[in-house]
Order: sequence, then C-alpha cells, then structure tokens
Amino acid sequence: MYDSDLIGFDSLLTEEERQLQTDVRSFVDSSIKPRIAGWYEDAVFPLEIVPEMAKLGLLGMHLKGYGCAGRSAVEYGLAAAELEAGDSGLRTFVSVQGSLAMSAIYKHGSEEQKQDWLPRMAAGEVIGCFGLTEPSAGSDPAGMETFARRDGDDWVLNGSKRWIGLASVAQVAVIWAQTDEGVRGFIVPTDSAGFTAEPIEPKLSMRASIQCDIELDEVRLPADAILPNAKGLRGPFECLNEARYGIIWGSMGAARDAWQVALDYSKQRLQFDKPLAGYQFTQGKLVNMALEINKGFLLALHLGRRKDAGHLEHHQISVGKLNNCREAIEIARECRAILGGNGVTLEYSPLRHANNLESVRTYEGTDEVHTLILGNKITGTPAFK
Repeated sequence: MYDSDLIGFDSLLTEEERQLQTDVRSFVDSSIKPRIAGWYEDAVFPLEIVPEMAKLGLLGMHLKGYGCAGRSAVEYGLAAAELEAGDSGLRTFVSVQGSLAMSAIYKHGSEEQKQDWLPRMAAGEVIGCFGLTEPSAGSDPAGMETFARRDGDDWVLNGSKRWIGLASVAQVAVIWAQTDEGVRGFIVPTDSAGFTAEPIEPKLSMRASIQCDIELDEVRLPADAILPNAKGLRGPFECLNEARYGIIWGSMGAARDAWQVALDYSKQRLQFDKPLAGYQFTQGKLVNMALEINKGFLLALHLGRRKDAGHLEHHQISVGKLNNCREAIEIARECRAILGGNGVTLEYSPLRHANNLESVRTYEGTDEVHTLILGNKITGTPAFK
C-alpha cells in the first residue's frame, strides 16, 4: 500500500492483480529507479532491460496466444502505472511494442503474419515501431501524405513519418499509408532498401526513450506485406485506443512517484527548525494531490473493468486520458515546487516526470483533441473543423 492510498485501493484488486503489481514494482525498484537519472541525463534508452521486460511477460501482455501473456486490461494498466513510476519513456517502450506494433499485427494481420512476428516480439527478440504521425499530420492523420502504390504484385512506399517511437532500434515497422483504396497498414522490415530512421535530438522530454523521423524512399514490399484486415483509419485508431488506455494508468504512476518523493523530502527537510511536512501549506498541497491520485486510479480501474467486460466506449478513453494526464502534470509540477531548488536536479524525480508528461499529454491525442471528442459526445455536434 502506498502512502498516497487513502481509500484502500489495493482491496479492489484480485490477488493475481496484486501479485503482478508487486512483480513489476520490484523490477522497477531494482532495475530502473537506481539508473534512470543517468539514462535520462545521457539520453539513452537501455536496451538491456528489454529481455527483463519480456521475461515478466510485459510485451504484448494483453494479447492472447503467440507467446503473449494474455493478461487482463486491469493487469496491463497496473503494470503501466508501475513502469511509469520509473519513467514515462520506459512505459512508452511497452506501449509502442505491445499496444501499437504488436496490436496492429494481432488485430489486423493474417495468421501467417501473426505467427511470423508476434512470438519474437513477445520474447523481445524483435522490436517494433508504429508509423502513423507525419510532420504535417499529427492530430489529423487523415491528412497523411505517405503513399503506397501498386507496382505489379509489389507495393512501393514513399513518404515521411515523425515522432515514431523506437524506429532507429526496431527490426520491424508498421507503416500506415494512403493508397488508391484508402489508408492501409504495411509490415515493413527496417532493413528494407529506402527505409531510414533518425533519432530526434536534442529533447527536453522523454530523454530515456527514442523518437525518430522516418523517411521512406521507394521502399518496395511484397504483396503479403499489407495488413489484410485494416482498411481506413479505423485500423490505426483501434491501436491508438490501446495505447491511450495504458496512458490513463501510466500517468497516475508518474504522479504517485512524484508525490511520494515530495512527501519523503518534506518530512526530512527542515525550514525554520521544523520539517516542511509540519506546515499547513505543505500538508494542504500533499492532501489535494493525494485526492487527485486516488480519483485518477479509481477512474483507471473503472475503465479497466469496463474494458475487460467489453463495455468500454471510445469517448470514455478520452475521459481518462484527458483527466489523468492533466492532473498528473500539475501534480509533478507542484511536487517539484515542494522540493524547492533541489527539485530541479536529477537527484529527484518530480521535474523529470513533469518533463516527460509534456510528451505523454501530447501524444495519442492532445488535450484539445480529447476535449473535442468529449464535446462531440455531449453535444452531438463535431467541432473539429
């Protein structure tokens, strides 16, 4: 039980869910937290932890079969929260690999494609990426310019993608492109001629993670590279919703870790011969933040139970993503303020979490996009244009 838990949250979980939470938390405490400051400062994504993640069954953990763990939505969410308590960039790895790249193949691929790629990706032997966003098409993927044309039995891809996680270390990319038949998805080995991925540097956020520009220059693919069951934007959106769901939990994990650091610091830091935690101002801040963390986790659990029951609606994912990211970043900033000047160093996590959450708040739908999704739900009138 965490100090921020004022409602007995763990009592709402099954024994199996609590055990998974404990296992992932132990991994984060032993393998991530002692080294994350160095990885963040050096802008390094630690590939050496991928086998550990695979051993825990975290890669494609919500998928069934093909070497995947077949865990529930709630279990996936609990794991995301624990991972992001370590760092958003490392939770993002699990999301890009499992919720995006693997989910695309699992949901929309042929049986041959699933058998070929998913077992190796679940084992961490193959890293995947998901190429949807473009330099001029972020929140509006319908405006993508990447195009795949037919050339005999082959497909030939040309275009650019931006902010693509893991692309420079991936062995396979799921690339979405316009075709004469509408938007389609393609499985692209990253050693294909004409495929290049360049990390975006320098960054002030997600430094222990990799985001890239991708260039596709006459990339030739065989006919069976296309995902047969993905036609139109519904294909990539179904994968994005998986990633957005994980963020609902993950963002609260970052907030909880920042809060715990601020609490511990306030108990030890003396000001005017008294611990910071003994002042009304500090206690008020800690209480208000703890309330939002409790509400955020309750919302995540409610949405996870709905997802496991098959009742989660698309707009409800927007409720969770919008609310929890917005609250998490405010909590991380407030925690940094409690730490004073020491809070701007990498010795403490709150500002690192706040910087990372700037990216988490932006990707998989900005605040504005999710606000408009909910506005459309409430009023029945779309306001995107």
